[in-house]
Amino acid sequence: MRIRSVTNLMVGAIALSYLIQLLVPSYESSLWISGAEFDQGQYWRLITVAFVHGGFFHLGFNLYALHVLGTPVELYFGATRYVIVLLISLIFGSLASALFNDPYTASVGASGMVFGLFGALALIGARVGIEWRGIIGIVLINFALGFVLGGIDWRAHVGGLIGGTLATLLLDRSKKRLSDI
Repeated sequence: MRIRSVTNLMVGAIALSYLIQLLVPSYESSLWISGAEFDQGQYWRLITVAFVHGGFFHLGFNLYALHVLGTPVELYFGATRYVIVLLISLIFGSLASALFNDPYTASVGASGMVFGLFGALALIGARVGIEWRGIIGIVLINFALGFVLGGIDWRAHVGGLIGGTLATLLLDRSKKRLSDI
């Protein structure tokens, strides 16, 4: 069986993980990220944080955004490079959260990865039929919500945005070089 979409696989895996989170009380605390766990060498949490969420609305927004933003990025880059964009976005977002939040503030969610996709689409949007100026507006609105609503880890968002942008810059440049050969 061939996986047709990494995006759909990720959406399904995150949704399944949320179901487990609801059924197993200790599951969430074993996957979230905070500076304290990071300082203890629990580096896997840089990745696992994407699989736990702070409620159904949080989960729904992230899954919807992952699907809508991830699909064109995956189609543009292909599965392997797309996974690299996702991982770098997630790791940068998680690192920013762990390093710049209070050490005992736990973070959950895939929004660092989602913001990395915003960064990717800001760069390649015109080539995949998406208006990049609209992406910047959405990023600014979501960034502002982090301050207005509270409880939103804007540091993870900024880290993910930087990671996704940098990964896209590098991968897009190498993609162009390979197509020139």
